[in-house]
Amino acid sequence: MINLYDVSLGYGSTPVLSELNLDISKGEFVGIIGLSGAGKSTLLMSLIGSISILEGDYRVMEYALPGISKKHLRKLRTRIGFIFQGYNLVNRLSVLHNVMSGMLGNMSLLRALLKWYSREELARAYEYMHIVDLEDYALQRSDALSGGQRQRVAIARALAQQPDILLADEPVAALDPKSAGQVMDILREINHKYGVTIIANLHHLDFAREYCGRILGIAEGGIVFDGSPAMLGEKELERIYNKIATPAGDQAVTQCRPPVNLPATAMAG
Repeated sequence: MINLYDVSLGYGSTPVLSELNLDISKGEFVGIIGLSGAGKSTLLMSLIGSISILEGDYRVMEYALPGISKKHLRKLRTRIGFIFQGYNLVNRLSVLHNVMSGMLGNMSLLRALLKWYSREELARAYEYMHIVDLEDYALQRSDALSGGQRQRVAIARALAQQPDILLADEPVAALDPKSAGQVMDILREINHKYGVTIIANLHHLDFAREYCGRILGIAEGGIVFDGSPAMLGEKELERIYNKIATPAGDQAVTQCRPPVNLPATAMAG
């Protein structure tokens, strides 16, 4: 599904991630972890052609991203669903119409403008709303829902594209623990039921370990860990999260590097 060989990604001519070598197969559930600013979103957004590829061979399905035409990029994006931390719903529209908007890329302009949906398309929309447990809210405005419910609408909308790949950028970062668990349960069900390849940036290490079959650790401008949750030990976490071991008596204490130039009072206690 996804192949990167010696790829460098950046903004303009400035590299953010370098020497990336990565192969992701159909049906995998991959979690990406790392500090804020490490490049997790850069890697995720590069999959839809939104980041400059400075060098290397980068392929997503049958498309070579370096030099891809606008026409082929549009076709690629119709096959990739995206779930945002901020939901990106049209608040004044109902849950149903937000979900149906995921199908617009495969409709004619006239049908899209008229919101003219077939019975088959409506049946699919209700199937996806059932998966996210929101079919009873189909006609309710999206801005009347809770944060967890709105994120579930966003997942159903992404499913309505019938994607081969589903990308999730911090999908549970803004949610309470119960809602976050519900969203991760839904993503796992989608992965198992439809065989959709899922790649998610996750702040919560416990979620990455519980739900993902494979974890990528981003640090030092590249991928420093690629393996199963069982392979992710303290040594690997220290490197991913930029931690250092300092002696304390006869034991070593692992701590994060403190911010620089803090006043002495800020470091007290």
